[in-house]
Amino acid sequence: MGEVAAIAGMARLWRLTTGDDRIAVAVVDGLVDEAHPVFAGARLTQLREVWPGGSAVDRAAAHGTAVASVLFARHGAARSGVAGVAGVAPGCRAISVPVFTSGRRAAQLDLARAIDLALDAGAQVINISGGQLAGPDEAEDALARAVRRCREAGVLVVAAAGNDGCRCDHVPASLPGVLAVGACDDAGRPLSMSNFGPGSRHQGLLAPGHDIPVAVPGGAATTMSGTSLAAPIVTGVAALLASLHLRHGRKPDLLAIGDLLRATADPCDPSTSRHTGHTDDGPNQSQDTGRDTGQDTVCARYLTGTLNITKAVTAVTSTSSSASITSTTAAPVSPVADAGRQAALEPGLVPAAGEAGCGCGTEPAAAAATPPAPAPPALVPSAPVPAAAAGWREGGVSPSAGPQPAAARRLVYALGTLGYDFGTEARRDTFKQLMPPVEVDGVALPGNPYDARQMVDYLREHPSEATPLIWTLNLDLTPIYAIEPVGGYGPGVYERLTAFLDRQLKADDDTDFVDRISVPGTLPGRTAKLFNGQHVPVIEINLTRGLYGWSVASLAHAVAECDVPAHNKAGAAPDQDRLEAAVADFLQRIYYDLRNFGATSRDRALNFAATNAVQARQTLAEALGKGMALGDIETEKSPYGRPDSDCWDVKLRFFDPDNSRRAKRVYRFTIDVKDVLPVTLGPVRSWPEA
Repeated sequence: MGEVAAIAGMARLWRLTTGDDRIAVAVVDGLVDEAHPVFAGARLTQLREVWPGGSAVDRAAAHGTAVASVLFARHGAARSGVAGVAGVAPGCRAISVPVFTSGRRAAQLDLARAIDLALDAGAQVINISGGQLAGPDEAEDALARAVRRCREAGVLVVAAAGNDGCRCDHVPASLPGVLAVGACDDAGRPLSMSNFGPGSRHQGLLAPGHDIPVAVPGGAATTMSGTSLAAPIVTGVAALLASLHLRHGRKPDLLAIGDLLRATADPCDPSTSRHTGHTDDGPNQSQDTGRDTGQDTVCARYLTGTLNITKAVTAVTSTSSSASITSTTAAPVSPVADAGRQAALEPGLVPAAGEAGCGCGTEPAAAAATPPAPAPPALVPSAPVPAAAAGWREGGVSPSAGPQPAAARRLVYALGTLGYDFGTEARRDTFKQLMPPVEVDGVALPGNPYDARQMVDYLREHPSEATPLIWTLNLDLTPIYAIEPVGGYGPGVYERLTAFLDRQLKADDDTDFVDRISVPGTLPGRTAKLFNGQHVPVIEINLTRGLYGWSVASLAHAVAECDVPAHNKAGAAPDQDRLEAAVADFLQRIYYDLRNFGATSRDRALNFAATNAVQARQTLAEALGKGMALGDIETEKSPYGRPDSDCWDVKLRFFDPDNSRRAKRVYRFTIDVKDVLPVTLGPVRSWPEA
């Protein structure tokens, strides 16, 4: 059995640290059974406000609990009757983002939202033991952007390579900057189920993933195999190395740690390596496609190599002159005492002999005090759970409904287009029966609830019928939120939504045409099920303020008509057409290049900058008057702000397209997003930048 404690090098690493609670590790997976004994004393936070459904004993929770236990199970778990289950980094702060809930597979859009939530919650390492069978070029833009934001923020994303047993890619594991993880057995041989596509091969490594002891919801334990279990082992090791950085007064660099784990991995030796993985765990080599055959395929399965904890720890500790770094009696790193830390040295959790080798757990652990409980039939199948190619694996399973605890409300300021949905066939058919017939070429036809024009006319005559509809906010035709007016102003909100739907149907050159709306509100912790089975978070709106609709062309025209005291190189004000084009470019950049869910403070500030384009208008006109063009847009936490505020700086960076040696110009304005409707603070600031 591949106990975590038996992995080569783990004993030495645990003697140095079992984690620092200043290092936050997020698990994007199913719900975690927090009541399980292995998590007693763990600092675990679950972000359930977006996906509040699910039960702590359903299949998704089984996967989420198992993955979380590999990371955070306390080292005193054996005394609680759960032998062999020991987390790699129990001293780190744990964040659970239960995206796999409510009886459905998660979409790439959901995963992108989950990554954003983990990033906003302060995660420095994000573990994703799931994904979709697809190449990096097939990843949805929202997911690619979420991963890119992590990389820009210095956050390491670790993702399972997938259990299809083929030379194929899995997203997000194959996306640039992600540390992909395949699975090996106790002897370091790749499991036959472990994917080895070109994306993973270039940026991934193998880690133990065969018969790993894990916690089962309800208090028991079992063993599981697959890349889902290998990924949190690598995630935990990265968190422990970051904890060592903190211990010696160094700022943790998680991206550098990811590179270090790849660099210190043991490469495949074609002369001695052969594929003898466990064929009963997944598809066999007959599924391989492409040019790789023979020894090339054998070494391809090793990705860049196998995890070697000993080499990685040596590389980190050799950079410090502290004598305590190699002491077997070193004090725990975490400022909060970890009572279970010394239990890591107990028999049954740490092998008695050497730490050399491939890092895949070649030393057997002592017998467990209590045998693990038998696995539930749905928890450990003989092969990976089958899934459609478009579905999310490893956690995208079917939980049942259960009690939903109260969740903290998050503010949202989102941009998109308006749509509507019926939720069920019965609801759709009620509209078909109630809507009046329409006449086409002299022939009376039944009302069509999918015809937005007919729906608008019907809602104008029957305003109360707007309530049974599920109003949606869409991003690129994909619903991302369900809009639910509440409170005394609800009828007024419904009236405005109907007006926006009407204006979206007008011609592009009509002055009343609308192609974007802004939606400020709160997330109450509920989801709505759409007709196609998709679940989307609900936004509650209790006021009409901030609920705006506009078109890019009309807003750009309105901004350009204002008087601007700016001058171009010839001393004349920039012409209106040029200014309109610049404003339109600014808005389109936010709508497309920087599109987001509007749920984080950073994104709310950016979205408000788009709706409040008049704030940026003077900036755009002044820069254009100097012959410059908009280069990029940045949003960062403001160093200044009022008491009890949440202030962010939006920076517009301009460059001279005709002279690359000319200094760039930065314009910054500050937005406070503390309230449902953000507000700008102070004047626009400007400075040159080399």
